[in-house]
Amino acid sequence: MKKKIVVFSGAGVSQESNIPTFRDTNDGLYLDQKIEDAFSIEGWRKDKAFVLDLHNQLRQKVMLCEPNEAHKIIAQLEQFFDVTVITQNIDPLHEQAGSTKVLHLHGEIFKSRSTLNHEIFECVTDINVGDKCPKGSQLRPHTVLFGEMPYNVQEAYDALSEADILIIIGTSLSISYTIPLLGATSAYEIYYIDPNPSKDGIEWQLEKFGKIIPKYIKSKASVGMTKLYKKLMKNG
Repeated sequence: MKKKIVVFSGAGVSQESNIPTFRDTNDGLYLDQKIEDAFSIEGWRKDKAFVLDLHNQLRQKVMLCEPNEAHKIIAQLEQFFDVTVITQNIDPLHEQAGSTKVLHLHGEIFKSRSTLNHEIFECVTDINVGDKCPKGSQLRPHTVLFGEMPYNVQEAYDALSEADILIIIGTSLSISYTIPLLGATSAYEIYYIDPNPSKDGIEWQLEKFGKIIPKYIKSKASVGMTKLYKKLMKNG
């Protein structure tokens, strides 16, 4: 039976594919707006056109991006392990690299959903005010806005509770639910790949529940996954 690996990925993985993080405004994507205003449920209620436009811009950027080495190595792990990817990213790069079990906590940029219910639709074009689902309600991006609950939480808990190995990669763990969620892991090996890993919160949470402390790999996602892949192949 294959060992079970859970990969918990954040924006640092996709950043190497030139996808900007939500808090990186250097490229002008967010028009110097506060992210909490532009990508929040309150922002959606106040100005749907603006929120839709920002998602449309981001969708166009993501269309031009390709999986990087970190995505590809994570997908390659499926040849030897039972791998589940839990991602905070809304892009499809894990799937494009070949990962087959991906849980998106924050939704998916290439999907839209009805504001009447949670019916989901594929979406590769812009969404504008007046674009409606078959039942006549406004379409919105299938992404989790600030102030909304993440998706696939129970499925993520289940995967973490069965994991042998946990790989945390490219995330600052700054969103409030992430550290308690990771505390559900049963992993006897934990690795945290990030140039500046946030140690205090995750160590406290894991120690609280009698879990082991992560082994830190202080590097960007592609370099860290290259190192870890060699280690996992050596250990079997």
